[in-house]
Amino acid sequence: MMKSAVRPAILWLLVLSLLVVACGGPAEPDKGEVIVYVAVPLSGFQANGGQTVLGGARLAAEKINRAGGLLGYKVTVIGLDDESDSDIAVDIAGEVEAAVNEGKNVLGVIGHLNSGQTLAAMEVYQGLQVVIITPTASEVSLTQKGYGNFFRVNANDTTQARVDAAFLVNDLQAQRVAVIYNDDPYGQGLGQLIADELQRLGSEVVLSLQVAVEQSTFAEEIPQILASDPDAVFYAGYEVEAPYLRLDLVEAGLDVPFLASDGAFLAATIDEAGVAAEGMYVSAFGPRPEAVVDDTWIREYQAVEYRNPDTYSINGYAAMEVMAEGAREASSLEAGEVAEAIRSLAGVETPMGNLSYDAQGDLEEQRIYVFQVQQGDWVQVYP
Repeated sequence: MMKSAVRPAILWLLVLSLLVVACGGPAEPDKGEVIVYVAVPLSGFQANGGQTVLGGARLAAEKINRAGGLLGYKVTVIGLDDESDSDIAVDIAGEVEAAVNEGKNVLGVIGHLNSGQTLAAMEVYQGLQVVIITPTASEVSLTQKGYGNFFRVNANDTTQARVDAAFLVNDLQAQRVAVIYNDDPYGQGLGQLIADELQRLGSEVVLSLQVAVEQSTFAEEIPQILASDPDAVFYAGYEVEAPYLRLDLVEAGLDVPFLASDGAFLAATIDEAGVAAEGMYVSAFGPRPEAVVDDTWIREYQAVEYRNPDTYSINGYAAMEVMAEGAREASSLEAGEVAEAIRSLAGVETPMGNLSYDAQGDLEEQRIYVFQVQQGDWVQVYP
């Protein structure tokens, strides 16, 4: 009698639990897949930066899929390696074009990391029915070319130049600034913008000097910088040049504030500069991930990527969130409708803040942060 009484009860509980799961849990994506490409450097000198973007996008897609997918579709993230090379970026854009022409369900591209590769690839992307969201490319003209499908989750270089110049002049009391920049569109454009802003604020640009991308020794440049007698140095470039420039300046005895642009906001800058990193400043488009996400987010990121998040992880995550929210708002995966929906969004809550857009694809509210290396780590000092 005990057995016969228990069995119906157990069966009923089992049926009840299945009904709860069926009614209350998120549905599995059942309409197929939608592809989002992440086009960034995954090998070469900027591999770490690109991999952090890819990791953030993967985590966002994982969360979307766990919640039932995007309009019922499973989001599939595919990484494409542009190797920080504009010719390869164009080739990658051709791969995306081929996928679209083959009838694959492509929603968009998160990329590229750098302005030079983004400018080159947009010559192809602008003619495709895909949405492009760069996680970090900041060159001003990108949103002045009339692209209907282009957005960014970061500030542009006009804003970066304005904030960085004000920080140099008002916070660091710099009156004689040496402006050094690398020889790609990002470095050249930002170098000119920061010089203009410094002069507007009454500071003298005592030296304007171009160096090469990936340059790691500055034996010829150091004497020129010393001779200009600056009371601060600004560098527009990447983490593969900035730490070595900083190290050579410190070893040459130049003890003045050093501010590098967002391209140097990676752990590699501290690692490569060693003790010379202490005290240097770097501007950034977002806060450190640890300051804006919780422990659960970090554990989830580690489970997807098998590594800790770095500075651009939240950029990739935010880009995916914006793209997905545009599709939800449009109730469509059609690129034109998604792009129009993104422009009309009141705001998307992301680890980089609440993001909303103007007609050109720039953020309505553009934020710049400044960090200083203190005891071997990034410490936010502005705002």
